[in-house]
Amino acid sequence: MLAYVLALTVGLGSLAIYLAAFFFPEIHRKNDFIWSGVGFFYALVLWVFARRITGGLLLGHVASVALLGWSVTQTLSLRRQVTPKTQQTAIPSTEAVTNTIQNQASNISLPQRLSQIQKGIGSVFSGVKDKAQQTLNKKTPQTTSAPTSKTPVEVVDKRTPIPELAVT
Repeated sequence: MLAYVLALTVGLGSLAIYLAAFFFPEIHRKNDFIWSGVGFFYALVLWVFARRITGGLLLGHVASVALLGWSVTQTLSLRRQVTPKTQQTAIPSTEAVTNTIQNQASNISLPQRLSQIQKGIGSVFSGVKDKAQQTLNKKTPQTTSAPTSKTPVEVVDKRTPIPELAVT
């Protein structure tokens, strides 16, 4: 069970390194994408072999993940400290974030949310219905031809007959 928690921790840490490039571009370096990929691979290996990891091996993985986490945290905070204040991405305070979320949540009432969900689901199903009808219309050809009077064609067999073989 602890190996699964460890795998999730490594995976989320790798995701954090990956997303730092988009939210904090001043602390991102080119190789961070590579190292986040290595972290995702390590998380995958931990997840796949979680049932086989026991005892001392699990303790070793816990220690290595703790050291990696500490190292990444120190590296990212050092990168941010070295960056000049004018180039740093502003981090909003927790009060500002909670106020913004509360204001947005209070602006939309429950019936409005339900109607938006209903409209979204309806548009998805109508889109699927339209695509299905288009597919059916393409598969069934529309034949609206009037009967025509064609002259019958006579088929003439010009092959030479094979003579019968005499069986003796």
